[in-house]
Amino acid sequence: MSQLIRSAKSGSDWTMNELAAYNIRVVYQDATTFFERPDLPQPSIIPEVLTATDPDDTTDDSAYELLRYMDLAMSLPPAEESAVDDFAVVLLRALGYTRRGRVSRTRKDIPLLICGENRHVKTDVCIIDDNEILLLVQEDKRHLDNSDPQPQLIVEAIAAFAANNQVRQQTLAQPPLPSKIMSGITMKGTAPTFYKIFITTELVASVAGGVYPATPTIVYAHIPTIPRPNRRWSEGMKPLDNRGIILSCYEAFKRFVN
Repeated sequence: MSQLIRSAKSGSDWTMNELAAYNIRVVYQDATTFFERPDLPQPSIIPEVLTATDPDDTTDDSAYELLRYMDLAMSLPPAEESAVDDFAVVLLRALGYTRRGRVSRTRKDIPLLICGENRHVKTDVCIIDDNEILLLVQEDKRHLDNSDPQPQLIVEAIAAFAANNQVRQQTLAQPPLPSKIMSGITMKGTAPTFYKIFITTELVASVAGGVYPATPTIVYAHIPTIPRPNRRWSEGMKPLDNRGIILSCYEAFKRFVN
């Protein structure tokens, strides 16, 4: 794998080839292993979100808004981006991811040094506090092009880790972190996959210099276990049984967003 070609690509152009070229491997885990707990918690969300099939069945305006965005995110308008990013922002707020001190950003640009050249990544959605990027969300846009959201999410995590360390050094006068688990989510419609992306300064330096890292990077991922996995992408969070499980996964994932 060390012989694979490495070039100065922007984040949107990363593919599985780049993951192999930088010794990055994704390992899928079950819920107990990934979330590090024996069972999934009850989601902290407006109760109607767990019981209302359609937006018009709600009495709470916030529940109506969330379910309306959910419906919009399930539709794929031809030749344009879907409403997945809008849905992600509303959903993360409803679940308490953006508590006081945190905000959601869309289309945030992050610099990336790769193969000695300055490039950029652009997140679909991210959560930031005053000083660092805490969570990255990447939509699966294969209805528009052939891009794979997984490599895009991982390179965004590399860039975010490097940017966070730059803030620590140049703004906060603190030493850089040698490593951190960056949290990420990819979304196809309303169906998520959760990621714990272990980023190190060695990996950042290898990407910056365009060299093969000696130490492999293992990214852990979890796909929620739902009743009808063969309909995962078409059903998403629309059925109530799917919705309860997926929202419980979001609730369990909150502890890793720090």
